[in-house]
Amino acid sequence: MELIGYGQLSPERLDATFAALADPTRRAILARLASGEASVAELAAPFAMSQPAISKHLKVLERAGLISRGTDAQRRPRRLEAKPLAEANEWLERYRQAWEASFQRLDALLDELKTKQKKRGRKKRGDQR
Repeated sequence: MELIGYGQLSPERLDATFAALADPTRRAILARLASGEASVAELAAPFAMSQPAISKHLKVLERAGLISRGTDAQRRPRRLEAKPLAEANEWLERYRQAWEASFQRLDALLDELKTKQKKRGRKKRGDQR
């Protein structure tokens, strides 16, 4: 398969996005933020971990550009930022398309082999009569 480049995507940003997505806690935080902004306390509630541990996860997500921090009086709600996810999806989509093309070629080859095998089977049966 031909190596697919980054296009306009920064390799560092893509690395940061995938590194942030590698952790199930961070993916759960992103899933929660997909339904709307939330405070650190709200984000920490479903997890059996300290608020400082949640804050570390939030910092990783912020550095990757996946979330941003708002200001609402004393509250600093976090919100999901879609652009890095869209860029990662764009990068993955190129590979999906390449694999899909490979699978289509494989399907065509298998169909061709099946057709040849059926023709050989008919000839053998015909020769035995």
